[in-house]
Amino acid sequence: MKLFASLGFDGTSTKAIAKEAGVSEGLIFKHFKNKEGLLEAIINYGMEKASVYFSEVILISEPKKRIKKAISLPFTIDPNDNQFWKLMYALKWQRAEYQPSPFVLFRASLVDAFEQLGYDNPEVEATLIEVIIDGVATQILLKNIDAGTLLETILNKHSLN
Repeated sequence: MKLFASLGFDGTSTKAIAKEAGVSEGLIFKHFKNKEGLLEAIINYGMEKASVYFSEVILISEPKKRIKKAISLPFTIDPNDNQFWKLMYALKWQRAEYQPSPFVLFRASLVDAFEQLGYDNPEVEATLIEVIIDGVATQILLKNIDAGTLLETILNKHSLN
């Protein structure tokens, strides 16, 4: 993950991956066939992790609570997972893959919440929340920010406290 995140997929060799992992290059090929197979395994793992986070939001029936939980997601990132999420964010840019199925369901739940609350343009409101989540996650992963104060400010701004 560290190599893919720092060097990019194309800039990372299976030899370097094997050395970093302390295994033989052959073991990588045995389990994953090739570098692309290893990357796909990492992406699938990321989608599973994201699905868990998103399902916690989707299952909330009260629309304001659902939106609040969605906004709060990046603030719940376990610091031990930062390297993994940095890789996932790097991959979405490197591979131009941004809306796999877990994200589609998550977005639909946000649109639904804004529709229930009677907003004029629920699609745009859902996009705004996605932008906030994306930006906050980036700030948390790349900079040392006061996450608590930022979350309070966002929730207050959207009358969700």
